[in-house]
Amino acid sequence: MKAVSIKDIAGQVGVSTTTVSFVLNGKAKEKRISEELKNKILELASKLNYRPNQVARGLRTGQTHTLGLIIEDISNPFFANLAKAVEEEADKFGYTVMFCCTENNEQKASDLLHMLKHRQMDGFIITPTAGMENEVKRLGEEGRPVVLIDRYFPELETSFVTVDNFKGAFDATSKLISCGYKRIGLVTTESRLVQMQKRYEGYKAAFHHYDLKSDEKLVFKLGFDHNHDQAVKQIMEFIVREKVDAVFFTTNYLGVYGLESLRLSGKKIPDQIGVICFDDNDLFRLGTPAISVIAQPIVEIGQQAVASLLAQLKEKDKVPRKIMLEPKLLTRESLKKAVK
Repeated sequence: MKAVSIKDIAGQVGVSTTTVSFVLNGKAKEKRISEELKNKILELASKLNYRPNQVARGLRTGQTHTLGLIIEDISNPFFANLAKAVEEEADKFGYTVMFCCTENNEQKASDLLHMLKHRQMDGFIITPTAGMENEVKRLGEEGRPVVLIDRYFPELETSFVTVDNFKGAFDATSKLISCGYKRIGLVTTESRLVQMQKRYEGYKAAFHHYDLKSDEKLVFKLGFDHNHDQAVKQIMEFIVREKVDAVFFTTNYLGVYGLESLRLSGKKIPDQIGVICFDDNDLFRLGTPAISVIAQPIVEIGQQAVASLLAQLKEKDKVPRKIMLEPKLLTRESLKKAVK
């Protein structure tokens, strides 16, 4: 079915397309259009289910009321829930969200950003990949509103919303130490992005805080060039080889791999091995035993990101907002009781 246009409405009402445009853009009073005619146009537009062409509107007004959201992986529960939080918050202010996934690929991220720019997004909320510094910097130089989420580039003066990753990792490792575990492994990625580096630093800092010696042999970094079966096998080999009695997974997808590795190794949680993961997941919450996590305030991250972006759009916020939220330790069945 052909989309209804302003011309169609104008023809049925018997007025010019300019008059219809003024009414639909909230300028009836300013242009001295009668209340009766305004209501007639609005009622017909509603009856015909008129939907404005956002691109055409953007050409006229400079705004499309559309935000570009670039995330890493929509199949990851963390990013799926984050996208939902952003979309729901943006909708409250009349904005539509167009989202894309980078799959942690720098070239794909660059291509997606260029595509969204050509589609005239009013602003961008981005989970950047490594190597996107120049792209993000260019957005700022072009005067395009942008907010980074989940991670940021310390060298750039850009608005961001993240959690205190250092504290989250410190709290997770401290909890394992307080439960009496001795060989506490860290399963992380080779990522050089700031959030993963802070989680590594938080893990190391906990040992220092308790006057314990950390061992680099207990740190396993999974490369990006792996498939599911390879990842499960490598994590299992690491846990067995290093005789790990507790493990901290720095992302929820690593935690899922890890649980499969532990099942294959035959290790029992929490008596033979304690488990804690950064990020929550229904699998962790509902499984048996339930897995302890460092939970991120996903809804608040989305709300703060939208608020920060809209502040830029309204030109009320020239200074970058650097927001760091508090993660929360949720202790479940995957840990032994703390040693007193």
